[in-house]
Amino acid sequence: MNDNGKERILVAMSGGVDSSAAAALLVEQGADVAGAFMKNWINEVNVIGDCPWQQDAEDARAVAERLGIPFQIVNLMDAYRERIVDYLIKGYADGVTPNPDVLCNREIKFGVFRDWAREHGFTAVATGHYARSQCHTDGHREILTGSDPNKDQTYFLSLMRPEQVQDARFPIGDMLKPEVRALAQRYGLSTAQKKDSQGICFIGQVKMADFLRMYIPDAPGDIVRQDGRRVGQHRGLHYFTLGQRRGIGVASPVHQQNYIVVEKRLRTRELVVAFDSPDTAGLYSSTCIPASVSSTGWEGTLEREGMLLARARYRAPSVPVRYIPLGDGRARVEWLEPQRALVCGQICALYEGDILRGGGVYAEIIYG
Repeated sequence: MNDNGKERILVAMSGGVDSSAAAALLVEQGADVAGAFMKNWINEVNVIGDCPWQQDAEDARAVAERLGIPFQIVNLMDAYRERIVDYLIKGYADGVTPNPDVLCNREIKFGVFRDWAREHGFTAVATGHYARSQCHTDGHREILTGSDPNKDQTYFLSLMRPEQVQDARFPIGDMLKPEVRALAQRYGLSTAQKKDSQGICFIGQVKMADFLRMYIPDAPGDIVRQDGRRVGQHRGLHYFTLGQRRGIGVASPVHQQNYIVVEKRLRTRELVVAFDSPDTAGLYSSTCIPASVSSTGWEGTLEREGMLLARARYRAPSVPVRYIPLGDGRARVEWLEPQRALVCGQICALYEGDILRGGGVYAEIIYG
């Protein structure tokens, strides 16, 4: 709190409309607000694709000036490299498909950025996520799904720790996207009609394949069907993920039915493809083992067996599962309906109704 008893909130301003509207709404609510743009490592060494960080930073600065709040750029390059980029590269090299956006929220936005904010006298960090933060009478907070069903981003917050949830604010979580743009327009913010960014959290609009090519050497191998028949060759298993349909580079002999990736054999460098069917081996699963399971609260929900809702991937619906803790940060998740193309390295987000309870990283997918 500041000397006037107002909460001091640092807004992570990306230069987009969502974080701009979040800052405007906090100003409107009377909070003591400042803005900051997080400068990450690729901003300095970007040599591929389009990552217009300078323009994003200037857009964020222009919004802050319009709102009359302090603004600065916070350099987090070293932390990005150590906690996100190295993690991403190692994951792909090991044959899994990491989710850097989820880790970015835990390790960067609500990790080192939150630490920086607290060191500079702020009591909370706000972002433009479409999620809700609910505070109970005893002071503890929970994350709830955003009011806009088409924009809910709680999946990307599922690995946050309880102390991070306590300091997190999501001002636009109760709003729909058109309302967010209307708010920005009402305040005369230059980002009101800016298109949403589609890039990964730290590499902007760069294609993942182009990024990986800079850090992981090609390791060609055969593309084979499940019956062992060779149908082509690939440049490296790290360019592919399970369930992938496009960009395999092999034409299907069946009209209007494309091959999909169902397995990556690291030892032989074989990429296994098949046709999409509920009977296809290695494609649909009813059981998975998440590891590094993290709870967003102190209530102990993820420490006991019971029925929960789970989201297999971003934009997937929340569906019923039986959750069984196994100890050592691992759990068994049994889906009532088989799930398609679960991928090791990706995230299983866990809910109780609208409340985000936590999540884990797929470590094992069980078939049959």
